[in-house]
Amino acid sequence: MNPYLYLIIDLLSFSVPFIYSFERKRIHFIQYWKPYFGALLLVGSIFIIWDVFFTIWGVWGFNDDYLIGWRIATLPIEEWLFFLLIPYASNFIHYALVYFLPRFGLPKSVARFLPVVFGVVALSIAIMHFDRLYTVVSFGLFSILMFLQTYYRPPIFRTYMLSFLLILIPFLVVNSWLTGSFTNEPIVFYNNTQNLGIRLGTIPVEDFFYCFSLLYSNILIFEYLKKRFGYQQIDSGEPTE
Repeated sequence: MNPYLYLIIDLLSFSVPFIYSFERKRIHFIQYWKPYFGALLLVGSIFIIWDVFFTIWGVWGFNDDYLIGWRIATLPIEEWLFFLLIPYASNFIHYALVYFLPRFGLPKSVARFLPVVFGVVALSIAIMHFDRLYTVVSFGLFSILMFLQTYYRPPIFRTYMLSFLLILIPFLVVNSWLTGSFTNEPIVFYNNTQNLGIRLGTIPVEDFFYCFSLLYSNILIFEYLKKRFGYQQIDSGEPTE
């Protein structure tokens, strides 16, 4: 057992995007740290509260064999770092793609109907499995985001949906590690009475919707703050039709 493993996963996930944030010739993401970390703290605080209560209620838990042992409000310090480092690393991928491929994205017609379909399906799953707390909250929050997307139509959805497919690659590696694919026991374990019991490898299907809601919420708040305080846009064009 390695008591530093969760911490190492956090830091490894963050390290490369963090280093490239200082690169000046292209994205120079460090210039956006103020609005981006503002978004991280705002969204992260909501997910931390969710995390605390789910830990208390036994929806999920953490294996002390892979933790350094410091806890704040029932959560390991590694979990607190997760909400700071992982969204940063994941969404850096999106902005790198936007920079290098400024016109990639979904056609407008697809971007209009896709959130409606996603929202209806997710809400239906949440309602049908109302006795499973993780299912209700993860699919329910995702459906709310999709209905808000349908109503307000922020254009970043067109590029972010395709970025998310690439983000899923490191997500699968990190979450597989956390849920026990590469260790004798999972670092993060789940109470299957509170989820659908459907897993991709060792990852509960709810985690994918939880992940999207966390990351896309960060992006939306970041884009709002960036525009509100007059920061230069990273992208240089609209996606193609």
